[in-house]
Amino acid sequence: MQDLNGFSVPKKFRGASALKVQLWWAVQATLFNGSPQVMYRWRAFLLRLFGAKIGKDVVIRPSVKITYPWKVTLGDYAWVGDNVVLYSLGEITIGANSVISQKSYLCTGSHDYASTHFDIHASPIVIGEKCWLATDVFVAPGVIIGDGTVIGARSSVFKSLPANVICCGNPAMVTRERVNKKLHPTGIN
Repeated sequence: MQDLNGFSVPKKFRGASALKVQLWWAVQATLFNGSPQVMYRWRAFLLRLFGAKIGKDVVIRPSVKITYPWKVTLGDYAWVGDNVVLYSLGEITIGANSVISQKSYLCTGSHDYASTHFDIHASPIVIGEKCWLATDVFVAPGVIIGDGTVIGARSSVFKSLPANVICCGNPAMVTRERVNKKLHPTGIN
């Protein structure tokens, strides 16, 4: 069983000084969260100011919570919806044209329940390009989701998933391939 009296965060775990961490949390609580919905470029600017790698025309809602933006990469045209949590103790990469829908939680950190002092650790999460995580999806540390994959609402992803599939459940499992519908030349299917 754990003895939390001996717990400590490893040196350089946060990836920035305590001052930078506190400054980000203050900026996030005021200038980021308090900004109007349509001020996507403003929020991208603030994230870049704190070291995030942000592509062009990213849509990130003001209610998004990001632990350490310097550990976050968002590709071009990525969308991050309302009340999403990017618990970026480790690196989080979200590919171009991917959508992380409302209330989803990407969690890069956990504790070693077998260690005496409940040691903390982090593993990166990579969401490929053209993915869609529907509402309220949980993604565990170390998961890689292949390009073009869809994760159904309220699914929990504990293991990496291949490209171009549709998955759902707890734990999320592949249900079928994702097929790209081609439009009829007239634009009507």
